[in-house]
Amino acid sequence: MKKVLLFGTLAIITTGLLVSCANFGDSLHYVNNDVKLGKIAKIVYLTPEIYPDFEGLEEPTYQAFFSAATDKLYDLGDIKLSKIDTPMPYDTIDVPVLKTLCNNNMADLIVVPKVKYFKVGLGKYVLSNQVVVSMKAYNKMGDFVMEVAYDTYSGNGRLIGSAENSVKIGTSGAIQKMFKEFRKRKMLGVHIS
Repeated sequence: MKKVLLFGTLAIITTGLLVSCANFGDSLHYVNNDVKLGKIAKIVYLTPEIYPDFEGLEEPTYQAFFSAATDKLYDLGDIKLSKIDTPMPYDTIDVPVLKTLCNNNMADLIVVPKVKYFKVGLGKYVLSNQVVVSMKAYNKMGDFVMEVAYDTYSGNGRLIGSAENSVKIGTSGAIQKMFKEFRKRKMLGVHIS
């Protein structure tokens, strides 16, 4: 009897740890619960800010980011994505410009992303393929809706094969977290599966 109880207890603890660690990489930094979004048909994404600012990282990061964003938004309910090649600093956001961009593109939401690579080793440009993808979302009225982030190392517990793959997984994870929070807080007018 003691063996059965011990085994059952260990199984429950192990299952709980595995389930809780599954979403360990994503984090919610800010949410404005007063904002209701309605149906989201189109989202505008700005070019992600990349840290560190290294010229060789830009093109592969942009391709991986927008590829993952397009795929994930299609999976979430055929949401259209517009890409604007206007960089905006992640920490100093110009809200009137975002509002204008959102209204000119007839979008319901505008997202300012940031991709942060981690430096390892002693070299000047030795980078890890651990990536943190952060996103700030604003509605078409210019209201700050939410800020989420996804850390690929914390989320997977290991380093992924390539930096491009890390950016794709981080982007997908951040978008998934954002829409999970929209549904959880009933911020959407129409359910998105």
